[in-house]
Amino acid sequence: MGIERVAVLGAGSWGTTFAKVIADSGPEVVLWARRQEVASAITETRVNADYLPGISLPANLEATSDPAKALDGADAVVLAVPSQTLRVNLSAWKELLPADATLVSLSKGVELGTLKRMSEVIREVAGVDESQVAVVSGPNLAKEIAVGQPTATVIACTDHDRAVDLQHACSNSYFRPYTNTDVVGCELGGACKNVIALACGMAAGLGYGDNTMASIITRGLAETARLGAALGADPLTFAGLAGLGDLVATCASPLSRNRTFGERLGKGETLEQAQEAAHGQVAEGVKSCSSIRELARANDVDMPITEGVHMVCHDGLSARDLGAALLGRDRKHERQ
Repeated sequence: MGIERVAVLGAGSWGTTFAKVIADSGPEVVLWARRQEVASAITETRVNADYLPGISLPANLEATSDPAKALDGADAVVLAVPSQTLRVNLSAWKELLPADATLVSLSKGVELGTLKRMSEVIREVAGVDESQVAVVSGPNLAKEIAVGQPTATVIACTDHDRAVDLQHACSNSYFRPYTNTDVVGCELGGACKNVIALACGMAAGLGYGDNTMASIITRGLAETARLGAALGADPLTFAGLAGLGDLVATCASPLSRNRTFGERLGKGETLEQAQEAAHGQVAEGVKSCSSIRELARANDVDMPITEGVHMVCHDGLSARDLGAALLGRDRKHERQ
């Protein structure tokens, strides 16, 4: 069917960056910002100074604070809001969604309470079939992509033809998307990596080095894959861009909000102090660790790093004591 016009709902750093990626690939893009002043500034200066300072946005990218205007005639609708606010936002936009538009999730998390993945939330709220919903996941740090540094990503959709249409709509000289039909695996990789990145940040804050980081990343990938297996994901997905690729980038980069937030916790700051240092923003993994922990328990999956991160963030455990607890667990085969 082809994609000629795309609405991106959410003008944060990743939403704005992905809107730029699509515009640089050819389609017309309308970026919705919650605040009128942000939309006006983008229109007047071609820059989103609040979330992506210094980056010039393409001429075929329009900004608005009117969701009806953004959604009018869209072939694809990209949802770029935090995972725990997706339901309430999408409920407000539901009646404005074009009937056959592909709904694309950039959100990475598991909803608190319902324990639903973002694609499940979209299907439930919008009342659409799973074949109409796609997710984007991979090693996609917004600031690097915004300046044109090369990267790859995965577009997952149970309808392969829709995934291919999206692939064409966001392929350019610096952004290479691959397709996949394993939506479950791609979403779990994207959600769990935020929690593992918090753990890596805590280790960095404690002064630990590369051996520790590699161990956390590897065992974090193992527990993510265990959860994926229980929920029907393809194991090979976790060896790809939405699994290992996203995990390494988020755990290792100083541009990662989850990694830097965890580092502050590792240095002894409280959750409130770390949040204040992050200009009031809470890293996605701080909330997702609780919902992922509950999802794992509901499916009888052992996720010790996720359990430990939850205890540090919400139960008062220190990062140092978390390390001791993980090392003191019963010894077992590596594949357990």
